[in-house]
Amino acid sequence: MLFKELLPQSSHEFANLEIKGITCNSKEVTDGFVFVCIKGAKTDGHRFAKSAAESGAAVIVAEEDTGLANQIIVEDTHKAYSLMCANWFGKPANSLKLVGVTGTNGKTSVTYMIKSILENEGYKVGLIGTIQNMIGDKIIAAKNTTPDAYELNSLFSLMKAEGCEYAIMEVSSHALDQKRVCELNFETAVFTNLTQDHLDYHITMENYLGAKKKLFKMCKTAIINSDDEYSEALMEGLDCNIITCSASDNSTYSAKGINYRPTAVDYQLVSDEGLNHITVNTGGKFSVYNSMFAVITAKILGIPVENSTKALAKFEGVKGRAEVVPTGKDFTVIIDYAHTPDGLKNILSTFRDCPKNRLISLFGCGGDRDKTKRAIMGSVAVRYSDYVIVTSDNPRSEEPMAIIEDILEGTRGSNKPVKVIGNRIEAIKFAISIAEKDDIIVLAGKGHETYQILKEGTIHLDEREVVKEALAELNS
Repeated sequence: MLFKELLPQSSHEFANLEIKGITCNSKEVTDGFVFVCIKGAKTDGHRFAKSAAESGAAVIVAEEDTGLANQIIVEDTHKAYSLMCANWFGKPANSLKLVGVTGTNGKTSVTYMIKSILENEGYKVGLIGTIQNMIGDKIIAAKNTTPDAYELNSLFSLMKAEGCEYAIMEVSSHALDQKRVCELNFETAVFTNLTQDHLDYHITMENYLGAKKKLFKMCKTAIINSDDEYSEALMEGLDCNIITCSASDNSTYSAKGINYRPTAVDYQLVSDEGLNHITVNTGGKFSVYNSMFAVITAKILGIPVENSTKALAKFEGVKGRAEVVPTGKDFTVIIDYAHTPDGLKNILSTFRDCPKNRLISLFGCGGDRDKTKRAIMGSVAVRYSDYVIVTSDNPRSEEPMAIIEDILEGTRGSNKPVKVIGNRIEAIKFAISIAEKDDIIVLAGKGHETYQILKEGTIHLDEREVVKEALAELNS
């Protein structure tokens, strides 16, 4: 491909150079590549421009002078990289109908529900998200919630080649802020909610909201959770079609007559078009919202609500999202990805109101991430649980006990029992060992993850395996 085909607006002496590849990682550069200097949160690609040139880069795309003869200066390398990656793969996203889902919590469940509904209608669907990427039933490992522009367009290209009509994707605030998706046009975009998270990156909630809002400036129709406190600010100034939904107040769509059960929920979806009864095989208010988003999205895409309700009735849930672990015992173990204050509140309040003996929560907080949410999560845990076990999540470069001390600040003054066990495996085994008849144990934070990131490196940790081992020890 010629360089001018990658960056059409560039009239330059390198326009007719034959390009063999494109990357923003200097370690991947070989002869004939374009190297794009990206400024990241931890490092600046401009620092590696010289080494990329020495490795054979034909063109260096930069925002500032690198002192190299083969450089091209652009205003925004994030945007340029996104455009070039799309062009490199022949703009495959233009052949797909895109649905984007953004918000602090619920993105994964909503995308899986939409995929399930579309597939029930006979469509082949691609999915991009936190747990994994998928083309139909084929699974492709995921590194980030939203991949970088090159990997993203590579996935779109595979989806197109394999006959997908739709691509359903989680769109993270990082991806929006870093313009990884700036060249895309979405049929529909969903806003689930906005609660405290990622402030280590965005610094303020206003910045966090601003990043999310970018998605709704590149879609035809926005589906907005009007119960969220940020919904009005999000909708302000949008020129797309807006549909609101609520689990309480009157909106375009609302949920009435909600019936909560431990592992399911059903309700009436109300709109000007009438009533539709919906049943979802996961409990909690969040399941009401998630299913509403999915059904409304499908309707916009031309699928009757009655068809969607039938598909959702068969939907088996998502790994690590309110996942019930078989124990063969008279107590219940739930694994959930809740890693934010609101996420923890949602999962605990879901089971708080269920018939039970005790609600036992086990959680930690990630290292090298927003520290301000730690004490808040501690206070949420003691408010909604009967017994709290504070342990490690992914401590990364931080000391696990330092993170735990931050969490414990939020538990001060509570009369609820709080147990500290730094080793997550031992903490889970302890939770199983103290379980009594009709207890509900919620293991929060890891969800679908089967690893733990420590200062020393990444280790294997699948909570399902730990529970199984703990049960075996209990029976021995």
